[in-house]
Amino acid sequence: MSRHLIDRLFQSIIVLAVMSFVIYGLMGLMPGDPIDLMISSNPDVTSEDAARLRALYGLDKPITERYFNWLKAALGGDFGYSRIHAKPVPDVLFPALGNTVILLGLSVVLSLLIGLPAGIRAAVHPYSKTDYTINLAAFAGISVPPFWLALLLIIVFAVILGVLPAGGMGTVGDTGFWDSLKFLVLPVASLTIASVGGHTRYMRAAMMETLRQDYIRTARAKGLNERQVVLGHALRNAMIPVVTIVALDFGALFSGALITETIFAYPGMGRMIFDAIMGNDFNLALVALLFATLLTLVGNFLADVAYVWLDPRITFHQVET
Repeated sequence: MSRHLIDRLFQSIIVLAVMSFVIYGLMGLMPGDPIDLMISSNPDVTSEDAARLRALYGLDKPITERYFNWLKAALGGDFGYSRIHAKPVPDVLFPALGNTVILLGLSVVLSLLIGLPAGIRAAVHPYSKTDYTINLAAFAGISVPPFWLALLLIIVFAVILGVLPAGGMGTVGDTGFWDSLKFLVLPVASLTIASVGGHTRYMRAAMMETLRQDYIRTARAKGLNERQVVLGHALRNAMIPVVTIVALDFGALFSGALITETIFAYPGMGRMIFDAIMGNDFNLALVALLFATLLTLVGNFLADVAYVWLDPRITFHQVET
């Protein structure tokens, strides 16, 4: 087990290194650079000034040399400055990351708290009215476009009823706790409704497959009640494929939800990455995308650990040989 985890750690480092070069190369191939934007905004900048600035920032060098210079600085803790915000990249990244963790963290927790029990109940009563009702609600949630749902919530609760703000973000220090929390209600509800259907469907499918296994029939033959069979024997094994889905969502948790954050004017990671790419803010976009990649790898790594915790029979001997 420990050897497998070490191998996965080295694989993650290699993937992160390759992705850093790919993302840096794609950013470098984008038309225009910060100097071009500076020239377009200031007609007094001459071609000599532009050439001197490109030499100063190393933009006149080959992209591979520029990448290794950036990598050397990044390994030393220097991630550069954000051109749009005129601040060091960490000073811009971490506040947006904190906002996204609050927004998407609440939506993921609510989605799991609603979706997992609903999926279990549908699987325990297959092809019943309860199962059909839960499936219908899950399909409706999956099918609704997120942007349409967000706009509908704004129209109903902000425009017609006027009970919730249409967007933005409150500050706890400036307003009361509930006044700040009100800004999260609509975006969290939008993301929760959009994701709960998928979690419900995955949980239902995994639980139905597990309930067909021989050891479940044996547990029932021993006289255990249905609650003990489902929660004590079936749930841990049924959670294995669901853990995989949650691990894949881990990277999205920190990369933000661009559409939802844009509609609700929420200052999160998704909107920040989009603004950085559109504004040719290379340093900020590069570090933010790499951070999302890193957390996706961390999620997959934690999923491997969770597999063994959920089912101790799982081993990685074939990988270790």
